[in-house]
Amino acid sequence: MTKFEDLGISSATMKSLKKMGFEEATPVQTETIPLSLQNKDLIGQAQTGTGKTAAFGIPLIDKIDNESNVIQGIVIAPTRELAVQVSEELYKIGYGKRARVLAIYGGQDINRQIRALKNNPQIIVGTPGRILDHINRKTIKLENIHTVVLDEADEMLNMGFIEDIESILAKTPTERQTLLFSATMPAPIQRMAEKFMKDPQIVRVKTKEMTVPLIEQYYVEVQEKSKFDVLTRLLDIQTPELAIVFGRTKRRVDELAEALNLRGYMAEGIHGDLSQAKRLSVLRKFKEGSIDVLVATDVAARGLDISGVTHVYNFDIPQDPESYVHRIGRTGRAGKEGVAMTFITPREKSYLGVVERTTKRKMEKMKPPTLDEALEGQQKAVLEKILQSIDSNNLQFYKQAAEELLEQQDATTVVAAVLKMLTKEPDTTPVKLTEEKPLPNKRERRSGGGGDRRGGGKFDSRDRKRGSYKPRQGQSRGGSEGGKRYNNSGKPRTNSAK
Repeated sequence: MTKFEDLGISSATMKSLKKMGFEEATPVQTETIPLSLQNKDLIGQAQTGTGKTAAFGIPLIDKIDNESNVIQGIVIAPTRELAVQVSEELYKIGYGKRARVLAIYGGQDINRQIRALKNNPQIIVGTPGRILDHINRKTIKLENIHTVVLDEADEMLNMGFIEDIESILAKTPTERQTLLFSATMPAPIQRMAEKFMKDPQIVRVKTKEMTVPLIEQYYVEVQEKSKFDVLTRLLDIQTPELAIVFGRTKRRVDELAEALNLRGYMAEGIHGDLSQAKRLSVLRKFKEGSIDVLVATDVAARGLDISGVTHVYNFDIPQDPESYVHRIGRTGRAGKEGVAMTFITPREKSYLGVVERTTKRKMEKMKPPTLDEALEGQQKAVLEKILQSIDSNNLQFYKQAAEELLEQQDATTVVAAVLKMLTKEPDTTPVKLTEEKPLPNKRERRSGGGGDRRGGGKFDSRDRKRGSYKPRQGQSRGGSEGGKRYNNSGKPRTNSAK
């Protein structure tokens, strides 16, 4: 592994990295930081979790002129959460240089942002719509920008932001450095790179490096109507410390979170329709451990850096393998083990093959657990807690009461009563989830996952008769994340929501 000291980073930035506990650079950091410090345009094809924020953040901070009070760098991110996360990371990296970083995004009072802009930030991190809004209001001026970073470019394309991004880039100086990071490189991203970048250096993190080896990957084949019962039984058996459940739509997330709470689990959902304050509140609770299960859509969770996640449950299999890699990348970080469980209906089995070919990793089939197995799992969890309590050897205060109890009942009965009292018996409270149609059974799809991310490939009338869903031109896909709409050519129109 390469040490950060060997990458040509300034002493001021190294001071910050040491304060953050950074020692060894990841592969993407090792390859991109020296190139970025040489002011070369760069395309980094890397997933979340590979350390790409520091990969572009370290050279960006290093090139900031502390004596200048103008905006010198701008990072464009697809979601509010990612913008906040990146700005927090840049603030930490910029501690040694006292770099001024400001996050701007929709959902926050724009007048408050305008007041903050008067404090002369040197780096802006924001979502495309809100950045463009400030440009049009002339509250942000980009004529002194020397570095532009496009983070999660493919996700911004999916969300319909491509025209906004091009409008922003057109407002920046011609002589600038552009860093583009994207998990995939669809044609519109390639065209944008050709138009706005100069001889970009390309750094790729191979697929096999994208999937963390320490993640155990399983799939469960189950009918749609049985999914929820299987999920709760797995939660009872595996007793995850922190878990994320991924749903395909916002409606699905809301219903899952409500159903989990109904059955006694501490769960909350996060998706794009929630207010910014609510989303930050949910994330804070999850990080603090006051909720055990976070239910999320892909867009809401993409780019979130949440440590300590032990289990990821793909309640709905994603329609492309890149999203799968992003999802399971929430766990198994920093050398820790993780578990990823994917639910598939019989009609979705072709998607399993696509994911496996892309990740070059076979998922192990798991039999859906029974109620008895769920109860046994809860008993084991209680036994472990009791044994841990015994090992702590802090029981003196309770021994007298225990001796009195044993005078009245035999030891086996007492232990059985304690186990029954502490065991969370599987809850079979009826829940109602709106049935999601399975993903369309596509006949052709490249193993690299290069199908149309909007709809997942071509459909015909027979697909529709079998229950597949194709948006009509000019119609948004109900319940999907990202607010994307389609024009008469079938291409996504720009999403003007900020």
